[in-house]
Amino acid sequence: MARRVLAWLSSFRLRTLFRAVFLLLLGATLALALTVLREEKQQSFDNYQDGFAKTRDQIAARLRHPTGQLALLNPQSGGDQITPLRPLLLPYAALDVDEQNKVRNAIDMAGCAVQYPDDASLCVAVGSNPWAGAFVYAAGRFAAPVLVPHERGDRYLTGAHRLRIQLSLRGQDYRWVAPVELEGDGSAQPGKAFRGRLTGFTEIPDGDYVFTRPQREFRGWIWQSAACLPGREPAPDCAREAFYAIRLPVELLREELLGKRRPIWPPADLNDIRVQLQVFAPQADTPMFDSNSAEARAPFLLADLQSLLLPGETLSIRKAGDDKAPELLHMLGQEASDEPISPLLLGLIRRLPVDSSAFPLQTREEISTPVGRFELVLTGDARSANRILARAVTRVAWFVGAMLGAIFLAWLTIELGIIRRIAVLTRRARAVQKASSAEQGLEQLNVADLRGGDELGILATCLHELQRRVREDMLREQIRTGQEKDMWHAVGHEIMSPLQSLLALHASPDDPDQRYLARMQQAIRVLYGSASPSEAFELSTVQAGRVDLNAFLAAIASNAPSAGIRDVHFTPGDKPLWVRADEYPLEDVVTHILRNADRYRSPGSPIRLALAADENAARVTLHNTGPQIAADMLDKIFEYGVSDQAEAGAAGNRGQGLFVARTYMAKMGGTVSARNVADGVEFELLLRRASA
Repeated sequence: MARRVLAWLSSFRLRTLFRAVFLLLLGATLALALTVLREEKQQSFDNYQDGFAKTRDQIAARLRHPTGQLALLNPQSGGDQITPLRPLLLPYAALDVDEQNKVRNAIDMAGCAVQYPDDASLCVAVGSNPWAGAFVYAAGRFAAPVLVPHERGDRYLTGAHRLRIQLSLRGQDYRWVAPVELEGDGSAQPGKAFRGRLTGFTEIPDGDYVFTRPQREFRGWIWQSAACLPGREPAPDCAREAFYAIRLPVELLREELLGKRRPIWPPADLNDIRVQLQVFAPQADTPMFDSNSAEARAPFLLADLQSLLLPGETLSIRKAGDDKAPELLHMLGQEASDEPISPLLLGLIRRLPVDSSAFPLQTREEISTPVGRFELVLTGDARSANRILARAVTRVAWFVGAMLGAIFLAWLTIELGIIRRIAVLTRRARAVQKASSAEQGLEQLNVADLRGGDELGILATCLHELQRRVREDMLREQIRTGQEKDMWHAVGHEIMSPLQSLLALHASPDDPDQRYLARMQQAIRVLYGSASPSEAFELSTVQAGRVDLNAFLAAIASNAPSAGIRDVHFTPGDKPLWVRADEYPLEDVVTHILRNADRYRSPGSPIRLALAADENAARVTLHNTGPQIAADMLDKIFEYGVSDQAEAGAAGNRGQGLFVARTYMAKMGGTVSARNVADGVEFELLLRRASA
């Protein structure tokens, strides 16, 4: 039973091997992808942890810088509308408009300047110290040819370069016109640096300033460099940079400061103040620079910090020391990319185990400014690392999908093209083993549908051709067998009638010819009606009785000359030796061996018969002198059709004598064998003894 089970399992070995290999390939590919994905997730978490700390440090560093402090002090600034300009609260007490370098450094460090085309800029701001005066500062630059100053005493201001400033606050408008005036003995000349004063006049609709005095608190200066702007060809009328700084007095703010012991600064409505500044060339009504230009670009704002935040991170800023203080800023990191994310991969990444026990989710920093301390709270979100990784994995997931698809396609091709056909061939071959006949087995082993151009198809084609040839050979064999059977029927019918007549003529028991006629009749009965001689001898029946072997061999030796076999010597014993045998088949056995010995003995040499016996068996030895039998033929000579003579059938030797001898001996319970001796060959017959 165990062998059957093992044999049955071994029939699936090839299919199991193929499928196991492909399952291992699929498993290894998925395991590799999951392992790499887990390592990437761990690395992504580690990178996110480092990036989170860097983001915190970067945000804190930017807010500690004057540019960041400016944005921190003006959280309400910004938005979609940049112009008209609104004053910003500077991280300095005030601006010294009399010193060009100080003003430049202050606004450059604070980054409060709004940028315009042609390298123009403008910063509108207020100081952080209320006791420095309620002034609004305007400082910037623009490009212009050599400035044309206003001559003192001129009735109109349109003949010089001039600035026009408008400030709106709480429903009131303040308008100033500030022409460029010479300072001391200086003069504006090409190729020479210029420093002039901006004298502020309250704007008059008719433009006649002959009896108008400038405002005392209005203070402004303008400086123009001697060199042309970079990229311009040197010329007397080339454009040069003009830098200006102005202090604008605002009466409403001054009155508010003077009327209170503890003034509130900056004013609550600072973001509602609107400022417009224009620069006019001499005799021009169209400004060469206008701060309300649509091309204005805002300075750094708190909203710009959002670009530093990863998706899911939150930044909040409030006054330090007061947990109930409203948040000045609450910002959430947005998705930096609109690339698709696979929900399946995102869910898989979330389930991959990583070491995130020390992962910080929140950090706090304090920023000191001239108007107080601010608390910065940055909250992280580990899911953003998963989303970043999922976005990257989604981009390359098709590589793994392509690998899995290729493996599956290869498996499907082998499964349908080879394994399925092997399974069909195995099933049909197993059915052949269970078939009751060769013809039925050939019908069940039909492989015509498995033929093809590949290796298995070629094998199936060869098997199909071989089956066709086997069928044709079987058909020819059936026809030949039928013809041979008909021949034996005809031969037997034609011989039986005259043989019956001869038996009638030699009916006397003392007639020696009767014995040979009876043997002929027995042989005809054995062969008559059989398909072939070998089948006839194998299907014949033997009636075993008691035979005196001593007398039987003596009669064989004496009658041998009548059968054409001379010099057969046998010395009989004194007593009968009874064995179990059928006399006629036994005579056929001995006669066939004697004829074989007569054919191969040396000329003139005798054939000797010897008889020996023990309690259970009798042994007959037939010896002839002559050539020996090849060692590998000692057993084959008893097979049907074996003969060493060419064209044996044509010579009357069908190679069946020794086959008949072995068949009859087996049916009588005996054996026959051959062996080589020193001077020839001996055949030995072994028969069972019968009771006396």
